Amino acid sequence: MNFKEVLLVVNPISGQTDKKKIIDDVKQKIEKENLNLHLFSTTGEDDQKKIKSEIEKNHIDRVIVAGGDGTINLVAEVMKGSGITMGIIAAGSANGMAENLNLPEIFEEQLEIALGPNYLNIDILCLNDIICLHISDLGINAELIKNYEGSNIRGKFGYLIQSIPTLMQSEYPFLFNIQTEQTTKEAEAVLLGFANANKYGTGANVNPQGKPNDGIFEILIFKKLNLIEILKTLKNETELDPDFVEIIPAREAIITCKKPVSFQIDGEYIGEETKIEIKMLPEKLRIAIP
Repeated sequence: MNFKEVLLVVNPISGQTDKKKIIDDVKQKIEKENLNLHLFSTTGEDDQKKIKSEIEKNHIDRVIVAGGDGTINLVAEVMKGSGITMGIIAAGSANGMAENLNLPEIFEEQLEIALGPNYLNIDILCLNDIICLHISDLGINAELIKNYEGSNIRGKFGYLIQSIPTLMQSEYPFLFNIQTEQTTKEAEAVLLGFANANKYGTGANVNPQGKPNDGIFEILIFKKLNLIEILKTLKNETELDPDFVEIIPAREAIITCKKPVSFQIDGEYIGEETKIEIKMLPEKLRIAIP
């Protein structure tokens, strides 16, 4: 291995996994590989500043994140452009990044990948000054995430339970104005997605042709709710009906809407917005892959 100092960043309250067992198992593996382990647990107070200090002070040359998408984004903000590889242990209630990287569900296999030699330099989106690594959206899915975060039932079943009241209460469709470097258009949609990857954390493949390292992102205009097409996304089919979703590639965009619409980034509900400015950051994030 061409690294020596490993920082394990743990979110102690994400998901339902036993973080103590994760820490103990990582320690055991690190000792076996004759590496040095440094541990940081997030608290919600100045985490990015403290993580940056840990990396600089201990000359960290590999980072492992045990948490969900929110924790990964937190660490990515510090690591972008650093050239240090980030490995992922999927341990959150939302694990969309792990889903997009095709990480296995077995912990031991995730750890092997996190410490392995294979990596990808992925693009980083910035939406209203907040970074996005896989998928953000405006509309009914963000409303669903808002309702899910307010419920007591976790996991995919929790999303399913919240889907019915979300559909009943939502004021979809929404009217959006979309400006990119190549086009300007009005669009009526139930959901407007901004994708740097293929899948949501639920496994729905809504952007089959997307690549996280091609220097562009895709604007996904979901025109209507269509059960057959939604089932196609869950089956990983590569062709979606253009009457269901229109896809616009872009490097930057400005989205406006007259009424505030629910907005989420990588599975984290942000709030209601009437304007989203999107750009591709010049920095990349080096991330461990199978």
